[in-house]
Amino acid sequence: MNDFVDADRAGNQVTRRSHTGILIHLNSAPIIWYSKAQNTVESSTFGSEFIASRIAVEMIESLPYKLCMLGAPILTSGNVFCDNKSVVTISTTPTSTLKKKHSSMEYHQVRDAEAAGILRIAKVASKQNLANFLTKPLPAHDTN
Repeated sequence: MNDFVDADRAGNQVTRRSHTGILIHLNSAPIIWYSKAQNTVESSTFGSEFIASRIAVEMIESLPYKLCMLGAPILTSGNVFCDNKSVVTISTTPTSTLKKKHSSMEYHQVRDAEAAGILRIAKVASKQNLANFLTKPLPAHDTN
């Protein structure tokens, strides 16, 4: 299972809310795609990427149960690919101090899932992150 996570900070020009994009592949086939505006306004890219990672963790934790009910159990942990190096570094560090309370709570949820072996977090280049198209606006269509 491969999971691509991305967020664009303050992508909405009116509300300045970030947008989360998550794409989950199972055996190289996309089975879940998620694109939604975040509920809070984040002041940093790190914060919006961490919120997206937490949402992805919640989806990954519930997916094996759903697939088991359909007769297709998942026996391996998932790979989470994120294009923010800070999120990957902090998520893989057992001791980390974060100043914002909600970032700290998200850190613990992501870190607990990685420590339990539910997922592994790795960095991927932004151009290779398949969740990019779920967060970035499409280019303007040239009618000429």
